Amino acid sequence: MLQSPTHEVRAVFTDETITVYQAYAARIANPALESGTFVEPFKRDRMTWIKPSFLWMMYRCGWATKADQERVLAVEMSREGFEWALSHACLSHFDRSRFATESRWREALRSSPVRVQWDPERDLGLNPLPHRAIQIGLSGPAVDRYLDDWITGIRDVTPLAHAIRRTVADGDLEAARALLPPERVYPLPAEAADRVGPR
Repeated sequence: MLQSPTHEVRAVFTDETITVYQAYAARIANPALESGTFVEPFKRDRMTWIKPSFLWMMYRCGWATKADQERVLAVEMSREGFEWALSHACLSHFDRSRFATESRWREALRSSPVRVQWDPERDLGLNPLPHRAIQIGLSGPAVDRYLDDWITGIRDVTPLAHAIRRTVADGDLEAARALLPPERVYPLPAEAADRVGPR
């Protein structure tokens, strides 16, 4: 059986948008759903992490059971914005193929409005897989662009998270897999791949 490439963005996407996930308490999720973007008490001045992988989001929020992560939101954002973010990103770990010294990497990390890290993807049991899922941290001007320009819609997918979790608990992995959002490999533009992909 062919293995997936180690680093590969997988997501639900259309010609215009890509779906990313975030999990919050109801006090943040409800106003976001009403407004179609994140508003107070969401804090613009904090880094916000977006995740294209549904199962990695489930791992992070414990199927929407962890404190302050009880509501899982599917955020539709423009592909233009997503690709801008990756094209202005710095990896969260030192990569000698990109930076001559660790100090230069730290300088780039401090000045970049976007941070990217690759963590092990998860299966339906939330166990780590050999390939990686991308997490994208937005800060400063990237957060403003995300909230004001890139987001095109927000949906509450908490009921879906609970349904898949129940189906997994019942031992019907095939049925659970059928409920998952249909993620596929996202075609990264060359500039974005050069900034965040493997070398």
